[in-house]
Amino acid sequence: MTTEAARKARARILVVDDEPMNLRLLRRILEKEGYENVVTTSEGADVAAMVDELSPDLMLLDLHMPQPDGFAILRSLGPRISSPGSMPVLVLTGDATAEAKRGALSLGARDFLAKPFDATEALLRIRNLLETRRLYKAMEEHNQLLESRVAQRTTELKRSELEILERLARASEIRDDETGRHTQRVGDLSGAIAAALGLDPHFVDLIRRAATLHDVGKIGIPDAILLKPGTLTADEIKVMREHTMIGARILSGGRSELMIVAERIALNHHEHWDGSGYPNGLKGEEIPIEARIVALADCVDALSSTRPYRSAWPAAAVTDEIKRANGKQFDPKVFDALMRTGFGRSIVSSMPRIVESLQAHAWKSLGI
Repeated sequence: MTTEAARKARARILVVDDEPMNLRLLRRILEKEGYENVVTTSEGADVAAMVDELSPDLMLLDLHMPQPDGFAILRSLGPRISSPGSMPVLVLTGDATAEAKRGALSLGARDFLAKPFDATEALLRIRNLLETRRLYKAMEEHNQLLESRVAQRTTELKRSELEILERLARASEIRDDETGRHTQRVGDLSGAIAAALGLDPHFVDLIRRAATLHDVGKIGIPDAILLKPGTLTADEIKVMREHTMIGARILSGGRSELMIVAERIALNHHEHWDGSGYPNGLKGEEIPIEARIVALADCVDALSSTRPYRSAWPAAAVTDEIKRANGKQFDPKVFDALMRTGFGRSIVSSMPRIVESLQAHAWKSLGI
């Protein structure tokens, strides 16, 4: 069987006419030409349901039938025949007036043929309509395939970006965080705070991921300062503070949302609500909301963890410290959001378990 013959054999054709003789004639013409899937009906009221059930590739429709007539059937089909790739309708009617032709075509019919018609001409029009629909469907399938491949590639690129950023975050902490979990804990706590603030879930997820890069600039800080067990001198503090600008430079120029948010966090997460922070002395809402969130999350985890220059603070001391700094170092709204996460004091006393706790609570409610 040739390709064209196979296409004819597969094509589903619905014939609608109130005259049984016309139905028999059309069936014979179509089957002789090789169209094997031909369904006929004289009941106009059943057409819409038959179209839904059979999904025809083409419908041949008479106009003048008992109600509903062909015009009413075209109106009832509406969206099923209105789009370019939808089922085409070839009107076969004894009414050859211009008014009937305009009416049928305006209601969605693709072609119009007056009775009595020439069988050869009718078959040519049928073939053309079926071929046009086949080509359109093939184009749609090809476009869907391309879209699927693009989506897959986009997902792969996004996954690669996240993997690179995760490793960059690990690199920034590898020298002064023995567990290597500080960045992850800060990210998850920042996400929980952002969610408690009622931010858009997509932005919440961006903050959660970007926050892990808040200290990426530490890569550029000498070990002698970064790992110094004692108190830093004024000059050493000045060098240490440069990690915000180093981090921003590392992340600058990115075009993805994640990189842009990460750059703002890296630069501004040591700015203080009262304007006493660094590097630019920003104040209040001049500081990006994501940086205000990470500032608190970073402080909570840093105080709760052992660092090269000090031991972890007791939970009560951490809680007292962030309360003391509320409204000075930290945005009061962000502080209140931390308390609303439901973790409160317990989140401070169990920081090593923050990742598991947040995944079991905050992310579940967000669907992230």
